[in-house]
Order: sequence, then structure tokens, then C-alpha cells
Amino acid sequence: MPTLPESSRLHRQIEFIVEVDRLKEVLRRNVLTVSRRRENDAEHSWHLCLCVLVLAEHADAPRLDVLRVLKMLIVHDLVEIDAGDTFAYDTEGASQQHEREGRAAERVFGLLPDDQARELRALWDEFEARQTPEAVFAAAVDRFQPMLLNARTEGHSWREHDVKASQVMARGTPIREASASLWEYVANMIRDAVSGGHLAGG
Repeated sequence: MPTLPESSRLHRQIEFIVEVDRLKEVLRRNVLTVSRRRENDAEHSWHLCLCVLVLAEHADAPRLDVLRVLKMLIVHDLVEIDAGDTFAYDTEGASQQHEREGRAAERVFGLLPDDQARELRALWDEFEARQTPEAVFAAAVDRFQPMLLNARTEGHSWREHDVKASQVMARGTPIREASASLWEYVANMIRDAVSGGHLAGG
């Protein structure tokens, strides 16, 4: 293995790349549509980026910076290497989620050279704040993808955790804010899941 001074820029970049490989080990509650094994965070991040490339035309915001959305989505879950995945409907876990993830952001992004650490941390903060059109659309896709997987796996994690339709609708707020057409699709998808017995009403 080549040896570089620990303070060198390339060493820090490579160590970051090796460290974030751990994202592949972080399992989510959703399952894949074919094998029904649990999705990992790296697969989730890849799928979100592909969703953006395909669905960006449905964003309500004009002149959406798609590259910025992609950057946010490829880094937004890196904090879960330390903080773990917080289930979307776990209110207790969510109460301290931002604090846990903020500490993780300091460590994980801090592995990089200072300029890149600031850039990636700023993207993570922008995603969390959900104030820009790009962050709103990124959050929308982040909410949409798990709903789609649930709908296409007979409500797997919805049923496993007794999730109700009203909770899923509330969780979809960023979708409604970002895209009228995607929200219409989601609302119909939720209605179909309820009528099919894959999601509890109420």
C-alpha cells in the first residue's frame, strides 16, 4: 500500500473515500423489490440520484440546479455511518437525530482537506435546512423513494411497523412542496396501498 504523509491532501481524500465505504454497511428498513433483502444506505443514495436525473423535469421550481441536488443527495446520509439510520416513523429516535448527525458530520466531513470539508458540510446543512429549491427537491426525492419501495413491496416496512396512511401523508410534505405532479402520484399510491390492505387507514 502506498505511503503518503498523513497531512497530505491526497492522503486525507483517500482516507475519506475509504471511510465512507462503510455507508454500504448501514441497513435501512425498506426492502428491495425483488430479493426483499434490506436496502443499504449507499444503494439508497444511488437510487435517489437516479430518481433526480429522471424526475427533475417535474420540479415546480424553475431552473433547478440538478447538479447541486445530486451533490446533496450523495452526501446527505454519510452521517449515518456514525449516527445510524433513524426510521422515518420513529418519533423517539428522531428527537435527537439532528444532534447525533451533527456530531457525525463534524467527524466524517472533517476527514477531508479543509476546503472540501466546508463544501460538503455546507451541502449537508443546506439539505437539512430545506430552504433552497434544490434542498426542497432533494428532500422530496428522499421521501418519495422509500414510499415507492414500500408501495412496490406490499407495504413491507409500513406493515411491519404499523404505520398509518396519515403518517405517510405527513411524511410526504416535502414532496407536496416540490412537485405537484409527484405529489398527485404519491397521493394515489397511498390510496391504492390502503385499498389493497398494504397500509393501515387513519
